[in-house]
Amino acid sequence: MGQIRVGTAGWTDKTLIDSGWYPSDASNPEKRLKYYASQFPLVEVDSAYYALPAERTAEAWAERTPADFTFNIKAFSLFTQHPTAVRALPADLREAAGKAGKERVYLKDVDPEVTGQAWDRFLKALEPLRSAGKLGAILLQFPPWFPISRANKEYIVACAERAAPDRVCVEFRNHTWMTEDNQKETLDFLSARNLPYVCVDEPQGYPNSIPPVLAATSDLAVVRLHGHSDKWESKDIQERFRYRYDGKELKKWAGNVRHLAGDADETHVVFNNCYRDYAQVNAQQLEALFAA
Repeated sequence: MGQIRVGTAGWTDKTLIDSGWYPSDASNPEKRLKYYASQFPLVEVDSAYYALPAERTAEAWAERTPADFTFNIKAFSLFTQHPTAVRALPADLREAAGKAGKERVYLKDVDPEVTGQAWDRFLKALEPLRSAGKLGAILLQFPPWFPISRANKEYIVACAERAAPDRVCVEFRNHTWMTEDNQKETLDFLSARNLPYVCVDEPQGYPNSIPPVLAATSDLAVVRLHGHSDKWESKDIQERFRYRYDGKELKKWAGNVRHLAGDADETHVVFNNCYRDYAQVNAQQLEALFAA
């Protein structure tokens, strides 16, 4: 069985800070990250989805964490064909990105040269993590309007090539990738290119629900646990992820992850039920199950 790393999607959420999970002396960003990194070996940086990260920020992350700590980075929204606020781009790229006359743009609205520059800056900002050996995978989380197709497969490959030699992992939000008819095709496509499939746990019964398929399509396996909120389609992020896993569910997922880790050199488990301390407490509980 390969190494298992457990962590959460972020460590700076206001509801987490307000929850009391951090000790009272973890009173600033530096101390909070150091405390988080004393509890977990992995974290996912979701802020990079909303704005390009800054190299000096990544340098601080590298300095504040142990030598064997790992950061997974969520790809900037533009790269995964999500709507992106023009103001989220660096100031010198905004005019060109805003030529469509919209405050929020999609990849198709933006000149490839601008997108290329954004990719360059995104990857350059991660250099401190890369140099420190702390850069894990770049999460490509594709939207519900990104169905299985030849063009979309080609786009995934293009993103992986653009990020190389950094590695990417792929999460789908459109059910067509994982229907009974298409599941094997999707997993074979990823395996053939050594691209990690992101196994998910999320509410079922919605138009784009992805089933909890366990599959290692490369030497790295990734699991993201989103919870089972009954408000999965809410625009309120807190409502969408306000779910605490119980002991029975965690025991089941401990078994699932052990099974998955038998097919991979390293497995990352990220709790994304980010409301107050739900993710952190559940991650600690899962770690305890692995240690038992």
